[in-house]
Amino acid sequence: MNFKNTIKKISIAMVLLLTFAACSDDDNNNQIIPTQPNIVELAIATPELSSLVAALTAADLVDALNADGPFTVFAPTNEAFAAFLTDNGFATLDDVPVEVLQEVLLYHVVAGKIASTDLTNPGETTAMTLQGEDLTVTMPEATITDATGVSDIGITAVDIEASNGVVHLINKVMLPIIITLPNIVELAIATPELSSLVAALTAADLVDALNADGPFTVFAPTNEAFAAFLTDNGFATLDDVPVEVLQEVLLYHVVAGKIASTDLTNPGETTAMTLQGEDLTVTMPEATITDATGVSDIGITAVDIEASNGVVHLINKVMLPIIITQANIVDLAVVTPELSSLVAALFAADLVDALNGDGPFTVLAPTNDAFATFLADNGFATLDDVPVPLLQQVLLNHVILGEITSTDLVTAGSGYANTLANGAGDNAMSIYFNTSNGVMFNGISTVSQADIVASNGVIHIVDAVIGLPTVVTFASADPTFSTLVDALTVLTPATNFVEVLQGEGPFTVFAPTNEAFSALPAIPDEAPLTQILLYHVVAANIVSADLTNPGNTTAMTLQGEDITITMPEATITDASGNTDIGIIAVDVQALNGVIHVINKVMLPLQP
Repeated sequence: MNFKNTIKKISIAMVLLLTFAACSDDDNNNQIIPTQPNIVELAIATPELSSLVAALTAADLVDALNADGPFTVFAPTNEAFAAFLTDNGFATLDDVPVEVLQEVLLYHVVAGKIASTDLTNPGETTAMTLQGEDLTVTMPEATITDATGVSDIGITAVDIEASNGVVHLINKVMLPIIITLPNIVELAIATPELSSLVAALTAADLVDALNADGPFTVFAPTNEAFAAFLTDNGFATLDDVPVEVLQEVLLYHVVAGKIASTDLTNPGETTAMTLQGEDLTVTMPEATITDATGVSDIGITAVDIEASNGVVHLINKVMLPIIITQANIVDLAVVTPELSSLVAALFAADLVDALNGDGPFTVLAPTNDAFATFLADNGFATLDDVPVPLLQQVLLNHVILGEITSTDLVTAGSGYANTLANGAGDNAMSIYFNTSNGVMFNGISTVSQADIVASNGVIHIVDAVIGLPTVVTFASADPTFSTLVDALTVLTPATNFVEVLQGEGPFTVFAPTNEAFSALPAIPDEAPLTQILLYHVVAANIVSADLTNPGNTTAMTLQGEDITITMPEATITDASGNTDIGIIAVDVQALNGVIHVINKVMLPLQP
């Protein structure tokens, strides 16, 4: 319908109404005068507005426009609706989300009656719609500019009167900004420096949450912020972060409601509760955030990035809620999928309460694959087949009292620590670490992920279960004893010390270092070597606390001759009369005995 035809039709209608009114004067006063239709009734009676009627019905807005008003409706024609559907990828009106349709339709309604004569001519008239955003009418061009900047929306007919307002026909569906803006997730996807945030939302299964209506305020960490978060917390990639931890962290960056930068107290502080349940505090004009853990230098680097369902502010650090920093070792193991076998083992061995304790503890946490290999190598079908006392000791052999970080280990290079497992004589079991090629324990288990910080200690994920060590385990793992190991293994099977020292024991081994062996003029032949090696082993578990201090302790060796230990000098006198053999390290405790390190090879009288 063009503008001239519309005016012509309106004129004819007005003549008919006047004629009817004149005739009515000749009739009696009881004749019923037809009432004017309201906006909805007018639309229903107008064929080219049938799509508008369908849209009002679908959006449940019929009752709203049946109200008293008055309203001014800029009514898109059927052709306008057809173009709207095509342009936005909808097949029918039924495909348009109801919330979208409501926003669009309310954007075509102004409270109050604005006739064409009320519009500035020439000039512009701006009016706020029931949707909340403005539109601008330009006269005499009879065009509208909507909130998105489209300026060629034509008014094709004006001043169609209704009982509760006035209708003007337009040739395009107008769009408010909120419809054309991307939502928060779409905005993040389109922003390269938020790609890590998008990956994190996907991994934490929170995309749908931020696709919702909102409104939300999101404090969005940049890619650099996420990189620092991973490094600082010992994660190689986002995939290493437990899902439950990631969810808590991400929800701590979202506030329900839209908080623009102008809503923040300036100067001053604004505290807001996040969807995670803990508060954050924004300080202005510094544009910094203090998170729940007390970190106060989190910078807001960009503000007021509008989305259809809220607003985004960029920040330069990942914020942490208290609950994450308070997760203890068991909590973190429970939420780490690759440690599910460890969790099952802790429950089976009744050790959960122990690791829920104050600590601090350092836990070497074997992966699920490590436990599978452990079971297979030891002939167990499942964890349930492992005797509980054995399982307890194996697990406690992965726990060190005190918090030892990877930095501490690398700085030390190599050495021994005590675990909570019991060795021979119920003494604390030792564990050997070496960082010359990664961080390795007892020569068999390597750290694959270090420094996962818990409230009661630290976790290092390892790739093998660390079995209960014998004295041979430590001799083999510690390169200090490589010459001793060579000497043990060159003997004939009948005198193979490896088999002997892997037995139940208990044994006390005085282990000469490589330097001690190098001081010998030559390595003796097999028979004398056998006697020398036997002379370094006592059939008992003698720890340093068992040695008389001050005084001498005499012990018979497996070779049959005695040695004498003098304390507190920590020296040994051998049968050959050497009195300056020094004990340079004590109490490397194994399951079947103990090792003391000495700086000279001891010699019996009868080698």
